[in-house]
Amino acid sequence: MTGIELLQTALYGTDDPRRLHSFVETLPWFWVLVLPAIGGLIVGILLTRFTPDARVRGPAEVIEASAMKEGRVERRAGLASIAASLITLSSGGSSGREGPVVHMTGMIAGWVSNRLNADGVTGRDLLGCAVAAGVAASFNAPLAGALFAMEVVLRHFSVHAFAPIAIAAASGSVISRTSFGDVTEFALRETNTLGFYAELPAFVLLGLVSGLVAVTLMRSVFLAEDAATAMQARLSLPPVLRPAVSGLLLGALALGFPHIIGVGYETTSAALSGDLVLHEAVVFAVLKVIAVSITMGGRMGGGIFSPALMVGALTGLAFGSIATGVFPEMSGSETLYALAGMGAVAAGVLGAPISTTLIVFELTGDWQTGLAVMVAVSISTSLSSRLVDRSFFLTQLERRGIHLAAGPQAYLLAMFKVSSVMKSPDHPKAPSEDRVRRAVNEALFVAPGDTLEKAMPLFERSNGDFLAVVRLGDGADGPEVLGVLLHVDALRVFNRALAATAAEEHS
Repeated sequence: MTGIELLQTALYGTDDPRRLHSFVETLPWFWVLVLPAIGGLIVGILLTRFTPDARVRGPAEVIEASAMKEGRVERRAGLASIAASLITLSSGGSSGREGPVVHMTGMIAGWVSNRLNADGVTGRDLLGCAVAAGVAASFNAPLAGALFAMEVVLRHFSVHAFAPIAIAAASGSVISRTSFGDVTEFALRETNTLGFYAELPAFVLLGLVSGLVAVTLMRSVFLAEDAATAMQARLSLPPVLRPAVSGLLLGALALGFPHIIGVGYETTSAALSGDLVLHEAVVFAVLKVIAVSITMGGRMGGGIFSPALMVGALTGLAFGSIATGVFPEMSGSETLYALAGMGAVAAGVLGAPISTTLIVFELTGDWQTGLAVMVAVSISTSLSSRLVDRSFFLTQLERRGIHLAAGPQAYLLAMFKVSSVMKSPDHPKAPSEDRVRRAVNEALFVAPGDTLEKAMPLFERSNGDFLAVVRLGDGADGPEVLGVLLHVDALRVFNRALAATAAEEHS
């Protein structure tokens, strides 16, 4: 947080980074245009130099590490991603700071786990503690920090992990309050109250609208990612220039609409305070979705949570302006809709209704409107989770072939290589050489580097009790038989992994 503010102040010259877009309006046009492009160029240099795929790491990689890597997050690419996100957010990239925070804390936890030679359970617990402390410190939200770590990163609520994660979240919040004071992220001007219980159906409708907006935001980012990749290939654009081009597009958009610059706290606060009219809320929400898609599709760095808060607050304000105008006699404040919309869109993006509901309360200090927020959040999450793979992060992983959204039964098979389960051809339980050769001729074989995720469908198709394990070569003799994979051995390994996962989740 401090690093972003210091660098942002140095680049833009503002003495209050939380009012960045108002200050940007006073800057020369060429500086507004060029600065994000320069930041993007530096990001491109960092990522192409220190990552194998020129891609920023974020919460998705932390979730993957929790599920499949015993809580270990890669360090080299992680450090480059943190630096890239710092530069992106400081130079005007339209994203959020929670993604880098989650990845940075996860990377620290992985380093500690390696130093302690921790097992998988302990590694995941340390990962949850680190993420909880980071989120709590970043947003001054200890309750949400603890639940975010369990709901989003660990993806289960185990009793044995709750105490250390809660203590870590409290510690992170204490450090934050000692450094920045005991203040909420957004200050509301008025107390939001529900007009009457008859108003609750409006929040059900707001939840549906927010769920669709959340899906639109997520799919826009993925569409921008695919379009940018296709355009990069068509133009033979070096990976180092991709973030720079995205930064230039952001700068051009910011010339007319500086509200899209940076995290967007000023615009979010204006929405929660009711300082925007209907058409402004709609236009700013649409432009923010476009800006976030350009930033993340261009691989500039940063997270999606803060942009989701801004888009949600604008969506809720627009909805509230219409609702209170049509039914003024039974409506509360339109800012209540902004607050509920902020939580509903963010919850749909994160796939985390519990922690998002709490973080909205802790960010605003408004605990009196829980009924409206809970209704909107629950409806939004129920809808959006059916239109994507549970959440933005899990959909990211699904697009890379990592199937965490379906649960342990889907991803555990990918954790075991055939080489760790196979038996040698001369093992007493191995089938005869003739049977193995017939299996090879029928294409019922796998390579030692394959995983059980590839092997199990072959067992299903053949209805056999083994697969040949071969090394493919160019020789005239065909594939070289290295061993066999018995169906019973594959099932035994899979069942043990499922049992261990269930035991951890219910401990």
